[in-house]
Amino acid sequence: MGLLIPFIGMSQSKNVMSSTRVFARQEKIAEFEKAIAAHAQKFHTGDWKWRVWSIESGPDAGGYMIVEGPNSWAQMDGRGDISAEHTADWNKNIAPLITSQGSQAFAEFITDLSTVELTDYADKILINHVIAKPGKIANVTGLIKKLKGVWSAGKESVAVYRSVASGDPGFMTVTRLKQGLKEMDESFRGPLNERYNTVNGAGSFDTFLKDYADAVERRWSELLVYKPELGSK
Repeated sequence: MGLLIPFIGMSQSKNVMSSTRVFARQEKIAEFEKAIAAHAQKFHTGDWKWRVWSIESGPDAGGYMIVEGPNSWAQMDGRGDISAEHTADWNKNIAPLITSQGSQAFAEFITDLSTVELTDYADKILINHVIAKPGKIANVTGLIKKLKGVWSAGKESVAVYRSVASGDPGFMTVTRLKQGLKEMDESFRGPLNERYNTVNGAGSFDTFLKDYADAVERRWSELLVYKPELGSK
């Protein structure tokens, strides 16, 4: 059994994303961006590369989202302690430039619910956070499965993640705007209700809305823009 443990660890899927949200002090934004880029390029390479995003709208507007991964849980177990130099750089050069507000989260990429590969990224993304009511997580999964058919028909690039050990249970559906913000205009693909009825049958969108109201506690959305100059090289 002991000989099997390394194999089990190696066979785990690399589908885990770690995200950190930080907020720079308004008078220190330029210094923060310089410091975060230097830190990423020195300490975050290989499996621990950073992708950094500016949060353009929603309750966290003005903040930054730092994403690490994809990795497996086994890889994260084997990472070990972060070096003293690494920690000291954060504490000395970054921590004084940010507010105390922030968050840390883990999410697993769900291949079967997505219409795009995990690492097929875009520079602009629209994230919908969907929080399930107690006991309704399976219902929300079913709703997303029905939406996938609509996304596929409209050639939308949507990555679906399940929140893990990070607060309220739910999902993040991340629309990767491959053609830019113009994809957000209703005229680009047509109204969602019409597209949904075309894929799932006449009147099906009304049923979807009722099921959604029954299964979803709350939802919120935000627009993010990728900032490659702030992340790992």
